[in-house]
Amino acid sequence: MRVEDISWDTVGGWTGLGGSKLGTKRTLPKKYFEEISATISNFGIHGLIIIGGFEAFMGSLELMDGRAKFEELCIPICVIPATVSNNVPGSDFSIGADTALNTITTTCDRIKQSAAGTKRRVFIIETMGGYCGYLATMAGLAAGADAAYIFEEHFSIHDLQINVEHLTEKMKTTVKRGLVLRNEHCNENYTTDFIYNLYTEEGKGIFDCRKNVLGHMQQGGAPTPFDRNFGTKMGAKSVAWITGKIKECSRHGRIFANTADSACLLGMRKRSLVFQPLTELKEQTDFQHRIPKEQWWLKLRPILKILAKYNIELDTSEKALMEHVRQKRISQESNI
Repeated sequence: MRVEDISWDTVGGWTGLGGSKLGTKRTLPKKYFEEISATISNFGIHGLIIIGGFEAFMGSLELMDGRAKFEELCIPICVIPATVSNNVPGSDFSIGADTALNTITTTCDRIKQSAAGTKRRVFIIETMGGYCGYLATMAGLAAGADAAYIFEEHFSIHDLQINVEHLTEKMKTTVKRGLVLRNEHCNENYTTDFIYNLYTEEGKGIFDCRKNVLGHMQQGGAPTPFDRNFGTKMGAKSVAWITGKIKECSRHGRIFANTADSACLLGMRKRSLVFQPLTELKEQTDFQHRIPKEQWWLKLRPILKILAKYNIELDTSEKALMEHVRQKRISQESNI
């Protein structure tokens, strides 16, 4: 473990750099409680601000569990969600997701423009996100996709057939470009190659097909203005919170924080930044697939089909969203 002081001069110019500048670590802390406790004690660490994705969330929960045995872990903990996948429970947005979304959308636009003047063509593009379909869905909306396949919305070969037939009919008109997005873990059997081969075969004589796996290019690049300002707000808010908690938990020169509200995640909920105890977020989490059980952007899925000229009605009410989530869970349980 490396510990170093960071001053204003140290971080000068970091605004336009990616989060990897801080360093990344996917290893969870459970097996290293003794070493972590010794480091906290040796360096006199009074609080932890943990910046990261789902591992940061899980690691913080493990640190809370370790408080029962290691008193050094009884310090305030604040988690700041930062991942392109946008799959951390407790926050509508994660730092980095907007930058990745901009990269995907720009890339989709360029891919479509690269085929200008050629014959009718459909592009199959695979995005990142783990089991979370945020990037595929929102990029699909922004780039005008004909379909976006995600894990949260179960689909079958019948659905694929409907999509292919619908796109084929569109291609017989004045439409010359088609775009299909697929989240990397949306289905273990209907792979990117499978979908590419399906569209290629069914589109013979009408359109040809190309595929592109965007890969890690989605994680690079300069942060968007939204992510830069979002990160600044999250940083300022978390430092103010943890400073107050350290004062609140100080007793005779020692820090002892062992309550549920001394370990929180700072997330954006409907445009407000709120601190939520990590223990409360456990019930809202699908740990097997590393996603929140409920995600706000799912209610936007019908707009994709409307823009792709499917004949459906749009219902974005909370009741419709809850029914969608219920049907999704039933579908997932039947597949296990």
